Amino acid sequence: MDPLDQIDLNKLPRHIAIIMDGNGRWARRRLMNRIHGHREGAKSVRAVVTTCRKLNIPYLTLYAFSKENWRRPAQEINALWDLLLEYIDSQLPEMLEKGIRLNTIGDEEGLPERVIKALDFAKEKTSKNKDMVVNLAINYGGRQEIIAGIKKLVQEVMNNQVNPDDINMELFSGYLFTGRQPDPDLLIRTSGEFRISNFLLWQLAYTEIYVTPVLWPDFREKELIEAIKDYQRRERRFGRTSDQLHTHQAEIPAS
Repeated sequence: MDPLDQIDLNKLPRHIAIIMDGNGRWARRRLMNRIHGHREGAKSVRAVVTTCRKLNIPYLTLYAFSKENWRRPAQEINALWDLLLEYIDSQLPEMLEKGIRLNTIGDEEGLPERVIKALDFAKEKTSKNKDMVVNLAINYGGRQEIIAGIKKLVQEVMNNQVNPDDINMELFSGYLFTGRQPDPDLLIRTSGEFRISNFLLWQLAYTEIYVTPVLWPDFREKELIEAIKDYQRRERRFGRTSDQLHTHQAEIPAS
């Protein structure tokens, strides 16, 4: 049976965000260098992107490198950049073929020049693709994103470009790295850790959270389908009671 047949294609999340955790533990359990875990994890990235594209999920955000990851050994960080460049080079033809637009969220400052050039090239080449957006969160921190958004907004208020009375949640969301993209419907965290690690702090306000003990290098199509099945069993109330939600749904006329 095709795993995709196990889910309701009419109740898919529009935006999935993933904290890809467990590469190091995967390698350690196999008495391997951590780099082997990251390399196997890159295969999971390909599998998840491919599955999301098959399902016509329009937005996928992957936490690739956090602000805190700079504390890791320099050898591991450099290997991560090499893997990122390999991924871009190998996947760019498929992104172009399948209408996938590559986007990055985070700060370019501090990234190696070769990484910036490769990302900019891939983003420019895929900029006209409209079927799916893959956000790579690189050198990213949620608190830092909010502070940067506040600074931009304050500057525009000082320049009389924005009236303070017009500031609301929708307007402020436009100053974040994700811009006008919809907030994630589903956050997946692998490796069994119950924390969000400074990831999309503003955007995750009403996101359904799914935590799996599966380590990221073992997370492939089957595991993604399990996460979506769990999501489809949730009741998304957004502050309303269950009775209110069901009444509201019953009042929506059939199309």
